[in-house]
Amino acid sequence: MHLIQRYKLDSILLPLAAILVCCVFWYVLAGKSVTTMKKDDWGDTVKVTKREGISADLPTPVETWTASKLYVMEPFAKRGELDQGILRFTWMSLVLVAQGYFIALVIGTPIGFFLGLSKGFTKAFDPIIQVLRPVSPLAWLPLGMILFSGVKIVNGDGRTTFGASDAAALFTIAICAMWPTVMNTAVGVRAVPQDYLNVAKVLKLSKAKTLWKVLVPATLPYMFTGFRLSLGIAWLVIVAVEMLTGRPGVGGFLWQQYNANSYAHIILCILTIGVIGYILDRLMSLVESRFKTA
Repeated sequence: MHLIQRYKLDSILLPLAAILVCCVFWYVLAGKSVTTMKKDDWGDTVKVTKREGISADLPTPVETWTASKLYVMEPFAKRGELDQGILRFTWMSLVLVAQGYFIALVIGTPIGFFLGLSKGFTKAFDPIIQVLRPVSPLAWLPLGMILFSGVKIVNGDGRTTFGASDAAALFTIAICAMWPTVMNTAVGVRAVPQDYLNVAKVLKLSKAKTLWKVLVPATLPYMFTGFRLSLGIAWLVIVAVEMLTGRPGVGGFLWQQYNANSYAHIILCILTIGVIGYILDRLMSLVESRFKTA
C-alpha cells in the first residue's frame, strides 16, 4: 500500500503540482481586461476597456480555454479547410510526419551502417554529413521546392493530390530527421565487440548473415536511440513545413491564427504540439525498452 501511495505521489501529484505552478505563473504574466470610465470629446461618460499586465496581449488560461473550447470539444469536426478540430489537424500532421520519418529511417540506417563498417566511406562522407547536419529546415524547404517543382500527381477529377509542396515537405522532414539515426547507427556498429565478429568468422558466416545475425542485433539499442531522436526532430520540422507551405495541419493552423492575431489559438497549438511530441517520445521509449530487454 505504501508503494502504491508513493507511486501516485511521484507520478501523478507532483506533475499536477508543477502544472498548477505553471498555470499560476501564466496567469500572472497574462493581461487582464480593465474597464474604466472616461469622458469623451462631447463630455459623455463612456466605458473604456483595455488590457493591462506584464504581457497585455497574452490571454489567461481561462480565456484560452474559452476561445479554444470548440476545437477541443469537437476535435474531429471539419468546418472548412483551415477550420477543423484540433485532433483532425493533428492527424494530418502525423500522417505527413510518418511518411517523412519512414523515408528518413530507410535512408539513414544504411548510411549509418556504411559509416560504421567502412573507414574509407567515413573519411569520404563524414565531412559532408557534418556540414549538412546543422542546416535548418527553413533552408531545406526552398531547396525542396526547387528540386521537386515538376512533381504533380492528379486524380480523375483533375485535382492535384500530390504536388511540389508535398514532395518538398517530405524531403525536408526526411533530410532533417535522418541525422540522429545515421550518427547513432554508426556509433552502434563501431561499438560491436570484436569477439562477436571473430565468432562469425569462425562459424564462416556470410556477410549477409553476419549483418543480420550479429551486427543488427548488437546495434539495435543504438539504432532505437537514433530512431527516437529522429522522430522528435520530424515532429519539430512538420510545424515549420506546414507554416511555410500553408498545408492544413497543426503548423498551418498555428500560422493562420498568428496572422489573425488569435493568441489563444496559438497557445492551443503550442500545447497540442508539446503533448503529441511527449506521447510520441513515450511510445518510442516503450518500444526501445522492449527491444533492449528482448
